[in-house]
Amino acid sequence: MHNTDLALAMKQGMRRLASGVSVLSTRVDSDERFAMTVSSVTSVSDNPPSLLVCINKQISLQGHLEAEGCTFAVNVLGSDQQQVSNVCAGFEPVHDRFSVGNWLEGPDAIPYLTDSEAVFFCKTDKVVTYGTHHIVIGRIDDVLVSERHSNPLLYHNGGYGELHRG
Repeated sequence: MHNTDLALAMKQGMRRLASGVSVLSTRVDSDERFAMTVSSVTSVSDNPPSLLVCINKQISLQGHLEAEGCTFAVNVLGSDQQQVSNVCAGFEPVHDRFSVGNWLEGPDAIPYLTDSEAVFFCKTDKVVTYGTHHIVIGRIDDVLVSERHSNPLLYHNGGYGELHRG
């Protein structure tokens, strides 16, 4: 099997792994906010509280996130926030990614979605480069958890879904 065949098989197999959908948001400088859809978010440790997010090296923001102490938020999307995901992924022709969703500013003027399932406010603690991606480990400074009934937005096999409880 050639490496390209293995890479394709890996991508096809990973499409079968359902994952939650989140939007990473940050402020690049005092005037510029940035948000992007991410599906690779994982807890790392509860001591210190931390999570990781994988960012493609081609993303213009990746240099900003590499800076130690960079602040960002990971907004866990609910099933009713598919349009926010699409806009922040660049799938819809909206120039302002903050024109969709209920955005406010949190600590360090970081934009966050007020109606997310959860919001993790983080500071970059470590960045590891591997293959085509940067693995950004963020130390969690604060967490907001929605009090509404949880129904996360899921991504599976190239499309969105939601959790159905029996």
